[in-house]
Amino acid sequence: MPIATKLILGYVAIIVISSAVFTAVGISLITNRLVKEAQETVRLDLNAGREIYNSSLNHIYDVVRLTAGRFFLAEAVVTGNYHTAASELTRVNNSEGFDFLSVTDDVGHVILRVNNPTVTGDSQASNEIILAVLENKKAVASTSILSADELRKESPLLAEQAFFELIETPLARTNSETELSDGMVLMAAAPILDESGTLIGVLYGGVLLNRNYNIVDEIKQTVFQGVEYRGQDIGTATIFQDDVRISTNVKNQDGSRAVGTRVMEEVYNQVIGNGEPWIGRAYVVNNWYITAYGPIENINQQPIGILYVGVTEQKYTDLQRDSVLVFLSITITGALVSMVLSYYIAQRISSPIDRLVSASRELASGNLDVKVERKSYDEFGELAVSFNTMAAALKQRDEKLKEYTTSKIRESERLAIIGQLAAGVAHELNNPLQGIVSYSYLLLETMPNEEWARGNVEKIVTQANRCRDIVRGLLDFSRQRTIEKRLFDINTVLRECVSLLENQALFHNIEITSNQDPKLPMIIFDPSQIERVFMNILINAAEAMDGNGKLILTTKLTPTKDFVEIRFKDSGPGISKDNLTRVFSPFFTTKDPGHGTGLGLAISYGIVKEHKGTISVESELGKGTTFIVRLPRTSGSTDATNNQHA
Repeated sequence: MPIATKLILGYVAIIVISSAVFTAVGISLITNRLVKEAQETVRLDLNAGREIYNSSLNHIYDVVRLTAGRFFLAEAVVTGNYHTAASELTRVNNSEGFDFLSVTDDVGHVILRVNNPTVTGDSQASNEIILAVLENKKAVASTSILSADELRKESPLLAEQAFFELIETPLARTNSETELSDGMVLMAAAPILDESGTLIGVLYGGVLLNRNYNIVDEIKQTVFQGVEYRGQDIGTATIFQDDVRISTNVKNQDGSRAVGTRVMEEVYNQVIGNGEPWIGRAYVVNNWYITAYGPIENINQQPIGILYVGVTEQKYTDLQRDSVLVFLSITITGALVSMVLSYYIAQRISSPIDRLVSASRELASGNLDVKVERKSYDEFGELAVSFNTMAAALKQRDEKLKEYTTSKIRESERLAIIGQLAAGVAHELNNPLQGIVSYSYLLLETMPNEEWARGNVEKIVTQANRCRDIVRGLLDFSRQRTIEKRLFDINTVLRECVSLLENQALFHNIEITSNQDPKLPMIIFDPSQIERVFMNILINAAEAMDGNGKLILTTKLTPTKDFVEIRFKDSGPGISKDNLTRVFSPFFTTKDPGHGTGLGLAISYGIVKEHKGTISVESELGKGTTFIVRLPRTSGSTDATNNQHA
């Protein structure tokens, strides 16, 4: 895949992933912000609605309290003449829009009902609001629940107004009741006192909330200002008696007010059950709203109803959708612009790389004259300069390498010719040398010991033997040996070499210690050739120690289990660093002149190499020498990790 494509795909992947993440986060933030904003709005709307609700209750309180303090009412209660009082109370009742206005005596028995004057004498002392006035002689106001009988006493019309047949509502709590006959009222009561401040009666009055839409419509108009969205009111308000809508501007499908429907069970449990406000998304009759519900409490702070305000969720859903679409449009546009820019940047980056790749291919194919044009002064420009420098250096090195290779080939050819010549000369000299050695020995045997020339003849014998050894070494070194490998035990070969040499005079004073691994596996090698290697190393060690010292022989597997390792450690004088690099070179020897040919280790090196093994040496002056031979467990193994120490 071209690097430009990789860059473009990489940019696209980054853009897509980042856009997806940012879009998801953005949408989440927008949604959460809109929801929080809507909830905060309805929470404030609920507070405004409660102020309107409490304002209505306070108005009733003020009217009742002020009316109870008027002289005509106290005089009527004291004298029992209620005609004037009834007339004035009727005027107050009608002008202030009360649904009931009544008077009790000092123990709570009704002595006057404005809207139902024929029904008197019943006790209202059980009503918690009137009871609070009888006990404390102070005016109070609160929301209260009046039974159908109590409403009927105040006015038969109120009992009819309070009655509802309950309507099955989705998500409402399970309720076996099918109708509602009690009524929720805004009610106030105030003491009637004589001139001495003695309680002589109680004035109470109020407004029935069932099917009374003044408060909810005022909330709607004040808070939501009658704004509509898509043909429906954007905001609604409701008063619940327990969980039943008794006053609302929420509409049914047919456009009628949804009185008699009920609140969601989840809301009911929170507001009525726990007495806590509920703010959130709720299903209201037939649609979803962002809502706020707060408890309506009686004089004893017990939840008896719910005040609700809400705005249609559709507005916020559409706002959220529009915001998301705008956000997505911006994101997609930004992503497309980023992709175009990424393509341009990728092309700008890949173009010099393509030129370098093309030049590299030409360089690899052998064109060392190729150059890359520098078109910038950034990293790619520096890379082009470096490439041109490298190509020039390669060309120069190639020319030198050709010269060096040519000289080496010529040298190798010369050495091969010299080797062939040496082998031929050695072969031709071998027969005359055999004759010289043989006749020299015969001459010594026939020559008396006191003969003056005997010493010269002995020197001839010694030098002739030396020449013979050199000729044999040359023949062995130059001759192609045939390796006959077979499965054999290396420990056995080593033991045989020791047994052949330990009786010789050179080994009499040498202490040989053998640390052979008895579990060493059998390996494939030529026993006779490896025996020759071991003999050469053992004899060299004995000569280095001058026939007196310690020799430690160790066999083991290497840590990788791929090679068998044979170590020959002597206590001789060691080898200098300069000589360590030459020990396997032909004709190199540290022995005195006239002793040794310097071919033993060179021949051993060749034998081990033909076995795909290694031979190395470790030594330090004054601390002895260790020769290490490693042979593969299988004939095809090589030891790439072992360096040749020559």
